[in-house]
Amino acid sequence: MTPFDRKPRARKKPASHIALAIALATGTALIGTVAAQPAYAKKKEKKAAPYSKEFVAAFTPVQEALNTEGADMNATAAQIPALVALANTPDEKNAAGSMAYNVGLKAQNQDLQLQGIGLMLESGKIDEANLGKFNFLGYQLATVAGKHTQARAYLEQAIQHNFSTAEVTPAALRIAMAESYFNENRIDEGLDYLSTAIAEQKAAGQPVDVQWYRRGLSVAYNASNPKVYKFVTGWIGDYPSESNWRDAINIARNLNEYAGAEMLDLMRLNYRKGTIKNKQEYIDYVEAADARRLPKEVQTVINQGYASGHVSKDDIYIADALKMASGRIAADRSELPALERDARAANAGIRTVVAAGDAFLSYGEAGKAAEFYSKALNMPGVDRNLVLTRLGIAQSDAGDFADAKANFDQVTGKRAPIAMLWAAYMAEKTGAAAPAATTVASTEG
Repeated sequence: MTPFDRKPRARKKPASHIALAIALATGTALIGTVAAQPAYAKKKEKKAAPYSKEFVAAFTPVQEALNTEGADMNATAAQIPALVALANTPDEKNAAGSMAYNVGLKAQNQDLQLQGIGLMLESGKIDEANLGKFNFLGYQLATVAGKHTQARAYLEQAIQHNFSTAEVTPAALRIAMAESYFNENRIDEGLDYLSTAIAEQKAAGQPVDVQWYRRGLSVAYNASNPKVYKFVTGWIGDYPSESNWRDAINIARNLNEYAGAEMLDLMRLNYRKGTIKNKQEYIDYVEAADARRLPKEVQTVINQGYASGHVSKDDIYIADALKMASGRIAADRSELPALERDARAANAGIRTVVAAGDAFLSYGEAGKAAEFYSKALNMPGVDRNLVLTRLGIAQSDAGDFADAKANFDQVTGKRAPIAMLWAAYMAEKTGAAAPAATTVASTEG
């Protein structure tokens, strides 16, 4: 069972993919030598001193307390605001920031650590090689403090400076940025950020980390956000495994109340992808197709279910449906020539033309089905989204994948998720030398 199998959905809070335990802040002091610099200001002669006498006077007792074992760090922390107020030059800001960070570290005061990081970065004195690390630490501290806008600014700089470690990959940083939005319940902005990151990665000809898709998909799914389908189609486009396709189709089912004609067209895709794996799904397909209307399609699907072992011949409902379908096929097939003639007539009504498309599609005659669906598109009273979907299916079965995708791309409304999945299937087909399409009617019963 996968998280997207047909079952009630449990909503979960977004989980961070980068531990916010302040890993860098739990070791030794981040800056060891910078904090000692004011002492050298006394030796400067004639040049503008990087540290004022007032700053050195405020700095020295804080430094001494920091270096004294057992000193009261909370009391020392109380001296930091006065020191920061005297920090005017880049060197002073860097030294004050270093002191604020290190005192905050010993006092377990993360707000003070964050202030220190900010001052050091503001000073412009941090080596280029360390900018990624400092900004990442600022991101972590700001996130813990709930300052998400500030956290995102630091994280963006960490990304720009190519920060990474063995545990924190560049891909994880992108997810962390999205998480920052999710943590504020700014779902759309987080999803948009991930979508942009995916688009940029693809434009650069680089593979997209599967976690980008999975995180976006998971958040959008739990929020019932329609952007879920963009992540779904991208995911199965880049990672088209059978299990992923099965999850993709189940996501569309779980998030929508599909029945009848809509369910039929979704189950047709499920069948063609070979992802129908349990008896209930076969029952859903058989019910949607209806042995009285599309007997050949019902017969084909049931026989495939028997052959796959997913459906037992002891199941009474399936057995009765097969019996009804098999008994209807001869008469139904004999009516096709008259239906074809009537549908081609100049005065044919929309119902007759669509019925002809449906009948020929179910018998595997994709060319004729496409002809009638194309005609129906230009007729008054047409259900455009239904006909576009089925025209695309007929074109797919005929191997006309590019035109099929173009028609699926035009579908709107409730059928849009179904059409998006079909369009992803067409993209998969055109991305490789595809074999002859497997149609519903290709298995003889």
